[in-house]
Amino acid sequence: MFFDRIEAAPADPILGLTEAYKKDPRTDKANLGVGVYQNEEGKTVVLDCVKEAEKRLLVAETSKSYLPITGLPEFGLYARELVFGKDSELVSGGRAISCHCPGGTGALRIGCDFIHQQNLSTTIWISDPTWANHYQIATSAGLKFERYPYYDRVNHNLAFDKMMETLSQAKEGDVVLLHACCHNPTGIDPTHEQWIMIAKFLSEKKLLPFLDFAYQGMGHGLEEDAYGVRTIAKYNREFLVSSSFSKNFGLYSERSGVLTIVSSDVETSERVLSQVKIAIRTAISNPPAHGEKIVTTVLGDEHLRAKWEDELKAMRDRIKHMRAMLSEKLKASGAGDFDFIVKQNGMFSFSGLDKEQIEMLKTEYGIYAVGSGRICVAGLNAKNIDHVVNAITEVISKTKKK
Repeated sequence: MFFDRIEAAPADPILGLTEAYKKDPRTDKANLGVGVYQNEEGKTVVLDCVKEAEKRLLVAETSKSYLPITGLPEFGLYARELVFGKDSELVSGGRAISCHCPGGTGALRIGCDFIHQQNLSTTIWISDPTWANHYQIATSAGLKFERYPYYDRVNHNLAFDKMMETLSQAKEGDVVLLHACCHNPTGIDPTHEQWIMIAKFLSEKKLLPFLDFAYQGMGHGLEEDAYGVRTIAKYNREFLVSSSFSKNFGLYSERSGVLTIVSSDVETSERVLSQVKIAIRTAISNPPAHGEKIVTTVLGDEHLRAKWEDELKAMRDRIKHMRAMLSEKLKASGAGDFDFIVKQNGMFSFSGLDKEQIEMLKTEYGIYAVGSGRICVAGLNAKNIDHVVNAITEVISKTKKK
């Protein structure tokens, strides 16, 4: 037999957690491991601007034919405008090419495939901690990975000095993967001054930046969250960006991601595009259309664009409100000082809870979170936050006594 010796793989740490949560019969359970935005009712809804765009598409659509290998040209154009700013020469100057990929994950994978297939590098440096799938994507594409320290667990901030010291060991030509904003899982981002230092360092060391930009607009705003990418662009002539519309458009199931590659000149960019097309063709042939057309419709219409930005702001403001509420309630309950949660950005927070405490939250209180201590702040709401706070307080008290 061919398959009888195959061993069962361990469950995905996040998707497996969601499955366990669904099977839990407790009515006061809470899923803080989920990687999607949820509203005050705990639902991941379709944005109004998306619904309106879909209505227009349904009426106007005349064909389900294949898209070009790299997607619609206007989709790439709008994506670059968001990433670099409408007035940037990288939007339409020819140095940057953009390709529609199946979600941010697809963009990361196609980017790594391109790096490996073109023998640009053999090693990619990835933050520790990071989104766990980063490691698997890199190795599946044929790259080796090294880790650089990122999070100071004692002070709940960026371990910047250790990060830069470790990256100084990277060899010329190595790739460095950076979270552009709303770092997953810590929620801690470099300051503006640190971004400038990082950008200059990468240029001087001749390292290739690869930015994972999955949460634009979920931290401080569309323009504010792009500071890191634009700073990298200021000091580095060549780099890659994986951006996603899953979170900021709520298009999780539509798999609408973009890989943008910036080259030193237009001629090089054209050759890069020819090779990226081959990487895409062999991986997925052609990209999916529906999500791409939604984004293009919204961003190409003044009314829908304004509605999208309002809805995105509402999501961002709710996350910030839940951060503040969680910190205040934990302090009031005697759990300790959790002010660092307010300083973090985006949907995720490193709570500071250890594996034992996370397991106790799940087993005794029906509160599900990733073993690293990462919680999804968007999973909190007025109905479950008091239960979550009481549970965390009791768990901290119980583990202190041991």
